[in-house]
Amino acid sequence: MNGLLSQYKRIIAGEIASSPVELLMGIRPLDIEEGRSVFELEATYDHSNPQGTVNGGVTTTLADMAMGMAFGTTLQPHETFTTIELKINFLKPIWLGKVRAEAEVKKRGKTIGLVECNLFDEKGSLVAFSTSTCMVLEGEKASGRSQHTADDTR
Repeated sequence: MNGLLSQYKRIIAGEIASSPVELLMGIRPLDIEEGRSVFELEATYDHSNPQGTVNGGVTTTLADMAMGMAFGTTLQPHETFTTIELKINFLKPIWLGKVRAEAEVKKRGKTIGLVECNLFDEKGSLVAFSTSTCMVLEGEKASGRSQHTADDTR
């Protein structure tokens, strides 16, 4: 089993803590499989912009997390990746409540992959759609990149 997939199965099971950004933003993984992930955010007043809706950067972070983890589950042990492009379309405002991000790898090539993500409000209405292009890194290009867990100290 892929290391990231194994790590997130343990996070979902409550055995280890999520990544720092997930903890900071209140994002939590619900399900993860090879090439697919589901994350959720309980949107509160703290996530809102001056107009009272969830800030677009928060929504984008949720989508980015789901897409990155979906792509990350396709990696071999000697590979890592980086996002080289991300696009999001906001379809309607998000107020308070649960926002669910469902991401799936559409194409995983040797170097480049395409991932898409649907974001739904708690009524199941599509509120945003996002795509991400990811680049696989190996060897020297992957140097210095590692997976961090809550057990890491800085």
